[in-house]
Amino acid sequence: MTTETLIAKAREAARAQSLPFAGALTPADSHALLQAGADTVLVDVRTQAEWNYVGRIPNAIEIEWNQYPSGRNPEFAAQLGAAVPDRTRPVLFICRSGGRSAAAAEAATALGYTQAINVLEGFEGDLDGSGRRNTVSGWRKAGLPWSQS
Repeated sequence: MTTETLIAKAREAARAQSLPFAGALTPADSHALLQAGADTVLVDVRTQAEWNYVGRIPNAIEIEWNQYPSGRNPEFAAQLGAAVPDRTRPVLFICRSGGRSAAAAEAATALGYTQAINVLEGFEGDLDGSGRRNTVSGWRKAGLPWSQS
């Protein structure tokens, strides 16, 4: 798919779900957008511990949404602004399962980012019937690039 097609798909998801940000895509479509659009960036908003112990996505910009144990990262806006100064670029946000990244996409939109897109399912996806992740959905389950720290 082309960048334009994928952005349109993300925007349609936002419209259909009344999302407060520009769009939402599955991990596979998010990866396709990263491959198709040289100006698209991926911001991983998981914690340092998650990056270190669960895994990293190559070339992702890592900015914690929450910091353990203190809570919300008070420097998120400044760190995002420094890492992605062009607020018109497509910016994909990913976390463990899609919740924090949706909040980060909403915050980015409030900061003036016009193409903030949430990566649905996140890095690890939803819990399966046994309470485990990485078996039902998510970036890793989709077989997309990642590395163990």
